[in-house]
Formats: sequence, structure tokens, C-alpha cells
Amino acid sequence: MVKLITHAQLDERLDRLAAEPERFAQACLELAAELDRDNTSLEISDPLSWRRPVDGAGQAARYTLAQQFRAEVDSITIMDRESEARLARRIEFARIRYEKVLADMGVSPELAPKAVGQVSFGVQGVSSTGCTLPPRACRRWFELHALRTELVERNLYLVLINVERYSHTSASQADLIQEGSAALFRAVDGFDWRRGLLFRTYAVHWLNQAFRSYLYNFSNTVRVPVYLQKALKHVNDAKAKLGDANAAPEAIAEVANLSENLVESALQSVRSSRSLDAAFDDDEGGRLKDLLKTVDDGPYSTDLEDVKLDQSIRDALAQLSDRERFVIERRFGIRTGREQTLAEVAAELGVSLERVRQIQVRALGKLRTPGLRKAIDPFLN
Repeated sequence: MVKLITHAQLDERLDRLAAEPERFAQACLELAAELDRDNTSLEISDPLSWRRPVDGAGQAARYTLAQQFRAEVDSITIMDRESEARLARRIEFARIRYEKVLADMGVSPELAPKAVGQVSFGVQGVSSTGCTLPPRACRRWFELHALRTELVERNLYLVLINVERYSHTSASQADLIQEGSAALFRAVDGFDWRRGLLFRTYAVHWLNQAFRSYLYNFSNTVRVPVYLQKALKHVNDAKAKLGDANAAPEAIAEVANLSENLVESALQSVRSSRSLDAAFDDDEGGRLKDLLKTVDDGPYSTDLEDVKLDQSIRDALAQLSDRERFVIERRFGIRTGREQTLAEVAAELGVSLERVRQIQVRALGKLRTPGLRKAIDPFLN
């Protein structure tokens, strides 16, 4: 029969172990072995236990997604320092016990989460769909996941507080909230209660890192390297100091203390984009695509592109010998629509498989040269 140890009982034992922080991990391992021998599982709290009733629940249907999220966060009670430290110790103990059972079963910790499946919590306790781990390992994961989720949920208010600092950006607030919520899990995994810090002091670092990473990587239609985006901030600050939006790169470089080449690269990285469906600011209400050449099945045509992929491939293959071009086209299905094996190509050419392989290697080596690669670079990520 499975026994349960309540959070209060576990906290009582962990509080005593915490008196010797340097031995806490080893003591937790010994406690985990003791509970395993007694077949004792940890209590899993109902998420409703740290929520207050929400007023006006009947109006929730009229709320936007952001308003619903804020109302949900407002209903979650915030922990004090002592409760937070105890929850952090429970999480560390649950992680040690989870890793112990995986080690006993010879399961890699990196592969285990994928085998757990979808975890859900409800009035009947915790359940999982598609868990392929042994029941004991699944239970240890549920316990750890429930404790991590509690600490994350009870600090979601930090996401709403800190996301306001980025309200002036073009990024969607819903996307930033999602990034911040995910970052809280990373903060939970790295938080060390031994340092005596409040969790929010540590978590804010992860939140700002997540927000900035999102802005750097996804806020622009054209991907601009992070170092150029940071340089551009200094460039814009220098323009403001000079009072000239069209200041020369030399003057900007001197004020911003950057190299002239970096300033020029940053200025060139600024590209604007406009949707083909965007309306003009005029009385006629026209759209950009109305001015472009159209085709029967839509406004897009390859004629709008500066470089076409098929033409670039033809130009690249034209610089190979006839035999090299024949092998590459057959092996990769260019124009034929089907990739052929070395044996099939060898049969057509009347040579050995090794000879076909050598021709292929030589041809690919030519295509990797800077001159030929330039033809298809616009289509590569």
C-alpha cells in the first residue's frame, strides 16, 4: 500500500536538514532512500489551494485573453519568504529523489521528460496520458512537476510587472508574457535557496533575459544579429546627442565610441517592411499589392524576386562538367523529380559505384566554392 507524506511533515524534516546547507543534498538522498523503502510518496497539492475565488466569473467570456490572464494571476496568493524557501527545498528534494529513481532504473534524465506524456492536475489528483516510464518513475516526475508548477504560478505576477517595461516596443504583449512564463521554469531550476535571496530577485534576471532575447530574435521581419542591434542602440543614442538624425557615420562613431565600420553596418541593418495587404493612408483605401504585377492565382509572382532559385541552380550547374552535372541531377532529383541511387546512376553511365561516388564528391566540392555558392546563398538559411 502506498503511503503519503504531507508537505507539512516533509517541511519539518527538511527544515532540520537545512541547518547544515553543505550536507543538505546528501541528507536528501538518504531521506529519499528511506521513503522509497517505505513506499512513501509526496503529497501533490490541488492548484486551487493557492487561489482565491475570482469575482465576476460570469463576465469572463467578455474578457480578452490578456484580461483573463491578469484576472487569473490576481487570484493567486503570493508567498512570504519562509514559505518560498520551504517550497524551494521541497523542489530540490523532489528533484534529487526523481533523479535517484531514474539512476536506479538506468534511464537518462534527458530522455525521461519526453516519456512522461501530458500531465494534468484535478480533483482526482494527478494523471498522465501516454507515460511510458515505470509507474514509480512517473510518480516521482509528477511530484517534481507539481512543485515546480506551484512556484511558477505563484510568481506569475512578476511577468505582468516586468512586461510593462517593454510596452513601448512593437512586440506582442501576449508573446512576451508567454516567453516570461516559460522563463520562470528556467529560473525555478536554477534557484538556490541557500543564498538567502527571494525568488523574485533571481527570477527578474531570467525574465529580462527572455524578453530581450525575444525582441532581438523575433521582433524584426529581417533577422538582424544581436551585436548589430546593440550597436544600433548606441548609434541612436549618439544621434540624439548630436541632434542630427542624418549625422555622418564618422561623427556617430566618435560620440558612440564605436568603430566607423560597425556604425555603417548598424545603419545598413535598419530595414523596414510593409505587408502586401497594408492599406495606404489615402481616401481611396488601396493596398500595396494593387500596385504590383499580379498573376491569375494571386498577387505573388517569381517575377517580383531579384533572384530566382531555378535560374540560380541552372547557373551553378552550368559551371560543372557534363558528367558531373549528370550525376548531381540524377542523385538529387533535379529536373527528374526522383532521387536515384549510386547503383542506378552507375548503370546509366556504365561505370562502377565508386567512380560515381568520386564524381559526386568532386562536383559537390565545386559547388561549395564561394563563386558557385553565391548563386544559391539568397535561398539558404
